[in-house]
Order: sequence, then structure tokens, then C-alpha cells
Amino acid sequence: MSLKTEATADDPDQGVVVTSPFHLPAFRWFFTGRLVSLLGSSMTPVALSLAVLNASNSAGDMGAVLTANTIPLIVFTLAGGVVGDRFSRRLVLLLSNLGAGLTQAVVAFILITGNYHLGALILLEALNGTLAAFTNPALRGIVPDIVPKPQIQRANSVLGSAKNAAKVLGPTVAATLVATTNGGWAISVDAATYFVAAVCMFRLKMTGKTPPRKASTFVALREGWTEFRSRTWVWTIVASFGVANYIQVGIWTVLGPLIAKERIGETSWGMVLSVRAIGILLIAVVMYRITLRRLLPVAQLCASLVGLPLIALGLVANAYWLAATAFLAGLSFGLYSIAWETTLQENIPQNMLSRISSYDNLGSFIGVPAGQLSAAPLASAFGAPRVALIGGFLWIALTLSPLAVPSVRGLRHAT
Repeated sequence: MSLKTEATADDPDQGVVVTSPFHLPAFRWFFTGRLVSLLGSSMTPVALSLAVLNASNSAGDMGAVLTANTIPLIVFTLAGGVVGDRFSRRLVLLLSNLGAGLTQAVVAFILITGNYHLGALILLEALNGTLAAFTNPALRGIVPDIVPKPQIQRANSVLGSAKNAAKVLGPTVAATLVATTNGGWAISVDAATYFVAAVCMFRLKMTGKTPPRKASTFVALREGWTEFRSRTWVWTIVASFGVANYIQVGIWTVLGPLIAKERIGETSWGMVLSVRAIGILLIAVVMYRITLRRLLPVAQLCASLVGLPLIALGLVANAYWLAATAFLAGLSFGLYSIAWETTLQENIPQNMLSRISSYDNLGSFIGVPAGQLSAAPLASAFGAPRVALIGGFLWIALTLSPLAVPSVRGLRHAT
């Protein structure tokens, strides 16, 4: 069924019929910038870790550089939400992409020329993580600025497809470049993609926007917190995932490879990860075509299936069973990601969306580093399979718990 654009489409007076977000020039520029940037960014974790390891022969250096990128992402995420609501999100994304391109270009130069310096890399990756803290809330907030509400789910579906396709291709390309040349060249590609994304943000035309009311940072944070706290369906889900992610990420990223190496082999573990990524990519394509009236409640139910691979690890299932559960988890995770993005963008006021997103990011992921650090000690004390098994059942319970809240069950998808 054809849908009319609202005033935020490119020409509010022409009543343009929109059946796809790609009919809107603003979305085409945004999508192009995101796709290019995601392809580069998906290469960086593999390229950077291998390049640092090759240059320093120290796992400690590698961990320090990667951690330097993660900590500012958490520390500055609330500030990023305030900036995303107080200023033009297009301008925030333009400047953050330029900054990220510059930092990654310097990292690439250091690695390509062989002038390895741990302190310099830590500083540059910390700057890059800080820029990401300002980028992420603006990315979520800008979609309703450029896409009419009936097309938001489709926009998130194609953006999700781009993100997950990049995750499938990027690491392989990065590993190949590291093996044949130098990890710095892969990071130089990442730097170039940031500059291309900045050009796309520059070309993105946004008209008819009322500048948000300016307030002090403290007042803006308090307003965002009040809005976040007032919406039970938001903070309930964020709280449940804050605990669930602490469990799941630590088990999957730390204990998963350990159990797999001992029981099914490293090659089979790689196959399991690829199958999961394919599931995420496939559901993004499907969600472009279908509309669920009760989008978030259905997605919340599906999210519980992400615990199945943890249970399979705990039961020490063979590679085929583990891959099957990973595929189901990929489908479920991909559906939930699209549903959550879409529900927030449809139901949160646009002048609050970046701040709500920053509180969501902080609450959902602040426990992840602790989960990764505690996974190994728990496995030493109780055994890795037992920790994985219990973690899988806890994940299921935690992700189903928000469905007990009426405001979660009662949410309806805009049509």
C-alpha cells in the first residue's frame, strides 16, 4: 500500500508517494554513508588487534589498545545523547566522521611506517571511542528526521542488512590484508570510509527542522532521565538487558571459544559464528517485507531464543546442534534489534530520542566488560559448561521478564 510522506520528507508541499525509504534522497545519502563506514569499521577490530600483536608481540598491548576504545564509549555516551538532541544531528555526524577519519588515518600511518608506539595508539583509539559515543545517539535519532514514520521499520531493516553484511565481509578482508601486507592498510581503508561518510552527511539535506531548545548540560541530562524513567516499557527492558548482556556476552565471547576449542574445534566455532551472522542478515531482509502489529512484544519473546546457543554450549552439543541454535539466535537477535530501534523511534519524542538512546546504551552495556572479566573465574570455579548452561536459562528468564509489564505487552507498531 502506498503511503504519503509527512512534512519531514524532502518536499513537504508535494505529497510525494513513498513506498520505500530509498525514494527519499536524504535517506539514500544517509544509507550510502553508513554502508561505506560500516564496511571500514567492521575491518578495524581484527586488523587493529592483529597489527598490534604483530608489532608488539604482546597480548597485553593488544588488550590495552582495544580497551582504550571501549571505555570512552561508555563514559561519554550520556554527553553524546545531550549533543545529539541539542544540535543538528547531521552536523554531529559530519564532524564525528571527520574526526574518526583523522584518528584512524594517524593510526594507519603509525602502523604502516613501523613506528609502533603503545601510548600513541591508546590515545588515538580513546579519541576514536569518544567520537563514537557522540555518533551512536545521533545515528538513532536522525532516522525519524529523514524518514516518515510508516517507513521507519523498512529503513531500520535495510540499515541492519548493511551492518550485518559488513560484519560478514569486513573481518575476512581485514585478515587477508594483515596476512598479505600490514594491518595499517586495513585501518587506512577504515579512515577513508569515514571521510566518504562525512561527504555523504554533508550532502544530506534536512529541511523544516525546528532547532531544539537549548539548555545546560545538567538540565538536558535531567530532562532525558525524567523522560527515560517515566516510560516503564523503556527502563524495564533496558534493566533486563543490562543484566542479560552481562551474562551472555561474557559467556559467548570468552567461554564460547574455550569450550569450542576443546570439544568441536576452532574451525567449527568459526562456522558457528558465520551461521549466526547469516541469521541476523536474513531476518533483516525479511523484516523489510513484513509488518507485525505487536512488534516489540513479539520481538521480546523471540529475544529469549538467544539463550539457546548458551544452553547448547553447556550441554556440549556437537557443531551441528550448536550451529542450528546459533542460527535461531541470529534470527531472533536481528529481529529484536530492528524492533527496538523502530519502537523507540516511533514512540519517543524526536527532541528526546538521542538522550533516551544514550541512557539505553549505558544501561544495556555497562555490565559487558564486567561480564567478560568474570567469565573465566566463574568457569574455573564451576566449570565452563555449567556456567554456560545456567547462563542460557538466566538469559531466557531475564529477556521474558519485561513481558510481565502491561506497557510492554500493550505496545502497538505504527502502521
